Amino acid sequence: MRVYPTFFRLAFSWMDAERAHKIGFKGIRLAHRSGAGKVLAKLTAPAPSLQTTAFGITFPSPFGLAAGFDKEGHGIEALTELGFGHVEVGTITGQAQPGNEKPRLFRLIEDRAVINRMGFNNDGATAVAPRLKAARAALQRRHPSVRPVIGVNIGKTKVVELADAVEDYLVSARSLAPAADYLVVNVSSPNTPGLRLLQDVQSLRPLLTAVGEEADRAAGHHVPLLVKIAPDLSNEDIDDVARLALDLKLDGIIATNTTIARTGLATPAEQVEKCGAGGLSGAPLKQRSLDVLRRLKEITGDSLTLVAVGGVETAQDVQDRLDAGATLVQGYTAFLYEGPFWAARINKQLAKSRAAQPAL
Repeated sequence: MRVYPTFFRLAFSWMDAERAHKIGFKGIRLAHRSGAGKVLAKLTAPAPSLQTTAFGITFPSPFGLAAGFDKEGHGIEALTELGFGHVEVGTITGQAQPGNEKPRLFRLIEDRAVINRMGFNNDGATAVAPRLKAARAALQRRHPSVRPVIGVNIGKTKVVELADAVEDYLVSARSLAPAADYLVVNVSSPNTPGLRLLQDVQSLRPLLTAVGEEADRAAGHHVPLLVKIAPDLSNEDIDDVARLALDLKLDGIIATNTTIARTGLATPAEQVEKCGAGGLSGAPLKQRSLDVLRRLKEITGDSLTLVAVGGVETAQDVQDRLDAGATLVQGYTAFLYEGPFWAARINKQLAKSRAAQPAL
């Protein structure tokens, strides 16, 4: 019997969602600082059979933590001690910004979902970069062979006009690429006005080209570059982005970000309406994110890495996405509902399933 769902109901379900997140994250980091994380890591370490190679990097597990949980790189080591094969930090912007006004994070418990309009609240690229470098060095010392991977997700500063977006992304690429194992261009959050307009291939091409060149120059080597897209794109737009990624020789696509849709929810409509604008994540996104993944796979084949995210809750969800063509899978919202041992459970079940498969 799992204890955390009861603990969540008693300790967190009644609390403001952003406050609960901060308390939970502080607890995870405290476990690391106290030394308990090192003990925990021995229990949660992914089985060697789960090692996965993507864009030339070996990941301890195909399952990682999506951007949004650790926005500023404060808890990378602590989170890897919970079993995540990679942690994607961010979204980070060129300039520090407070994000949108509170309240800006809302749970839909009946749907195992979350609505957020955080607005890329973060300390800015220059402040975050040293944390990433320190975390990567620490992970390398602890895992000299195969260490957890650090992804970095970058977005547009809110006050920067769309016409100046490329230079704003370059500020982040310049600061963060030297500390990143891979870099993600986020053009799909619904919480920065106008940002999703950058998903149009005419805007996306110069942006991705410039970021890729600047990242490699700043790091002194090739930094794998991916783009994160929205589930709300039309199928034709998804096809266009896939072809653009192939044309530019990107390393991968992350599918998908949160959705602005509100269909098929169990939560009463009045309650959903009170939450207001924002991106919906969690279980309701499961089917659409899987559909987008399959469509991308049809076009890209094995030419680049597909990272699946959206509605991932169980080891079977992870496996479904791997079977549909993803190389890596990420989760976030279910972490809030399932608790700190969520990743370890998924890794254990994935390893067990693989061990049960007959040898070819």
